[in-house]
Amino acid sequence: MSTLRVGLRCDAGPRRGVGHLVRCLALAEEFLARGADVTVFGTVERLDWATAELAARGIPLLPGPDSAAELVDAARRHHLDVLVLDSYELDPAGAGALRAAGVYTLAIIDGDSRGQVADLYLDQNFGAELPAPGLRSAPDLPGLRSAPDLPGLRSAPDLPGLRSGLGAELPGRLLAGSGYALLRDTVISARPPVVPPAKAVSRPRVLAFFGGTDAVGAAPVLTRVLVATGHPMDLTVIVGRPEIEAEVDDVAPGRGQTIRPVPPTTSLPALITEADLVVSAAGTSTWELCCLGAPSALVCVVDNQRESYARVVRHGLAAGLGELPELTADGVAGRAARATAARTLHGLLSSPQRRAMLAARAWSTVDGQGRARVVDAVFDAVRAATVAG
Repeated sequence: MSTLRVGLRCDAGPRRGVGHLVRCLALAEEFLARGADVTVFGTVERLDWATAELAARGIPLLPGPDSAAELVDAARRHHLDVLVLDSYELDPAGAGALRAAGVYTLAIIDGDSRGQVADLYLDQNFGAELPAPGLRSAPDLPGLRSAPDLPGLRSAPDLPGLRSGLGAELPGRLLAGSGYALLRDTVISARPPVVPPAKAVSRPRVLAFFGGTDAVGAAPVLTRVLVATGHPMDLTVIVGRPEIEAEVDDVAPGRGQTIRPVPPTTSLPALITEADLVVSAAGTSTWELCCLGAPSALVCVVDNQRESYARVVRHGLAAGLGELPELTADGVAGRAARATAARTLHGLLSSPQRRAMLAARAWSTVDGQGRARVVDAVFDAVRAATVAG
């Protein structure tokens, strides 16, 4: 087979966040390692570190086509064999148009397929492989092999289906569960070979971050909740925007507490592995935390995180701090939500055993090989189509 030409369509920015770009970057690294030619199509706004990450890997960043016709035109002009779609905003008809044009199409979704008609679907969220009533995934595509048996990892033929949100059957193959989590090289290389042991410390090191841009402004809220625990700590807060940094600077630490705001950094995996506790949003970074065996407490910051957040907390992969609107609410309800979150955090800060238990469950759930399984699936299907053609 000649060099595979792969496009990845995603956007990132201060208000969009960087989750779509981060998981596409992980896929891009794997495709590059297999000898593919890779291009990213999309908009990356005011994120110098993100564009630098692409440039460092020699990945071109080109303007992102939006409509179905534009996507097909871009695929033809760049002679793409595969196009990965990772967006909540693109026209859902784009996937079907690409497929009809002979471009192998992978749609990365979070529970809802948005009616996209793709060859392959990926939902990397923990528990996404669990049955949903009334829906069934399509028959196997030729040449697509099943992944090894891991916690949270099953392939589509064994599943009753995926919630599409539209009540329609998925026409393509589904890869579902955290065994398909897309992680970057820097995360995979930082994964500890064994579960990190419990460490009893009087002043824990705490890391708080909420995506690459903190689009919803969670950092100041959770910084105040952490301070309210009254427990000594050295707190590092990743501040994605100047206005977030200003709010964090206004939080006064308590006795035995320090607060250090830092900008987004490529050293995040090292900060995670050095921390005794990580406080984060329940988004894409959840799988990075699991892979690294980080004891974590999560907050649900947007609606599409709610189901995955509930599953992760219910299965003991991380502690739950509630939903951001609850933590920012006025009146009695808001005060009660913040007090409950502070008690949860105090319990974790004061108990190395609790932290170690979360770390062990998380580490055993995500092994860092998810992106390899996804790219295996793409290569196998494209090879099979080439042979059949």
